Amino acid sequence: MKLQQLLSYTRKAIDEYQMIDEGDKIAVGISGGKDSLTLLYALHGLRRFYPKHFDLIAVTVDLGYEKFHTEKIEALCQSLDVPYYVVETDIAKILFDERKEPNPCSLCAKMRKGALNEAVKNLGCNKVAYAYHKDDIIETMLLSLIYEGRFHSFSPKSFLDRMELTVIRPMMYVNEADVIGFQHKYDLPVEKSRCPVDGHTKRQYAKDLLKQLNMENPGVRQRMFTAIQNGNIEGWPARLSREEVYKK
Repeated sequence: MKLQQLLSYTRKAIDEYQMIDEGDKIAVGISGGKDSLTLLYALHGLRRFYPKHFDLIAVTVDLGYEKFHTEKIEALCQSLDVPYYVVETDIAKILFDERKEPNPCSLCAKMRKGALNEAVKNLGCNKVAYAYHKDDIIETMLLSLIYEGRFHSFSPKSFLDRMELTVIRPMMYVNEADVIGFQHKYDLPVEKSRCPVDGHTKRQYAKDLLKQLNMENPGVRQRMFTAIQNGNIEGWPARLSREEVYKK
């Protein structure tokens, strides 16, 4: 996937779900993975010509794993002229050494997002961008069906009342396969996950299941995504039509 295509997908999501307003200060949560680095490229590129002006910073929550390095990420942010901040935490120690969590993913996500949201709020941001792509949305729906018995997935845009912070997910129209292609084409400085359970989670199970379903039923991935968009899921904002976007 070329940068121009990434910008097109990203702008479509931002326009249809009204993710960006004039004067926003947006933080991109950078895990070091391919998704968050791709999102950084997307918002940096979009900022150059988007009609609504916004500021951009990048923030990494360091979970405390050994051999996790941020130097290459910092160098990329410098080349893009995006301020970069690292938040040091003991999340890994708490999960694996102190609590010895057998299934740490949910608590880890909660603690990581809490640390990120608090940091970006202290840095003066009113919005934070998470790098969830189309496959993430579908996989979350599958997990919800299988383990919770409900049809649900996270919203493209949501407001955190307690933090007075808006969460946006501008890559919701981008396929994971395209992110992988973008990573290789632009040689993104991906920092490998140091989590000991990476690749052995319920999320990975849903990812493998979605891949199998789409192989056996070509096009089912897109049909599932369409069902989510049209499913009147609680918390999802209204989507503007093409005509309404142009009127804006």
